[in-house]
Amino acid sequence: MSDGRVTIKLTSDEALVLSHWLEKLQMTDLSQIVDDPAVWAPIHRIAGTLDKTLPELFASDYDERLEAARQRLRPEC
Repeated sequence: MSDGRVTIKLTSDEALVLSHWLEKLQMTDLSQIVDDPAVWAPIHRIAGTLDKTLPELFASDYDERLEAARQRLRPEC
């Protein structure tokens, strides 16, 4: 029987890019974007989990790693 939890698997590139986006999202005036306060609980949980599991966030070359991850994730035109 399930314990009611959902597992999401991401590549390290996906996790890094998502973590950066969530950080930016949390630093904006979200009342216009997130109109339901219940959404904040999962947003904070996901962001916190990513923060704890991504050593790249503290790397001196973070910006370069982030940009490289973005490039790898962008679809080729």
